[in-house]
Amino acid sequence: MKTSIFPTPQDAEAAFYEAFENADLDAMMAVWAEDEEVVCVHPSGPRLSGIAQIRESWRQLFANGPSLRFHISGQQYLRGMLLSVHSVYENIAVTGESTPRSPVIATNIYVLTEKGWRMLLHHACAAPVSTKTSSDPAPTVLH
Repeated sequence: MKTSIFPTPQDAEAAFYEAFENADLDAMMAVWAEDEEVVCVHPSGPRLSGIAQIRESWRQLFANGPSLRFHISGQQYLRGMLLSVHSVYENIAVTGESTPRSPVIATNIYVLTEKGWRMLLHHACAAPVSTKTSSDPAPTVLH
């Protein structure tokens, strides 16, 4: 597994979506905190807890190789000294599909560890059909 250090939560988030686009399991797992309390919820999926369940879910998702491209919009950040909560819209393009998909709303939580920022939680669900993200303002930082 890669031993990347992410100096900011935004760096960890960028690495998360890059690993997702590249279907790179090692890079994906390098983003996650080494903690059995980590949680992942894929759209319409069950809550997965712990590194083993999360790794297996990503292995299954990546089995067919890279097929997704992400454009992240509507970012809102709530950042403290040791924790950063991100709410984003995932605008996803699928290789071979000409019709854009409805956006996905994701909450990503990062924790500061001795190895830099790491993901504690990724929770994604389908956005309501009427959600507009194309004219979203610049990222908002809340504190």
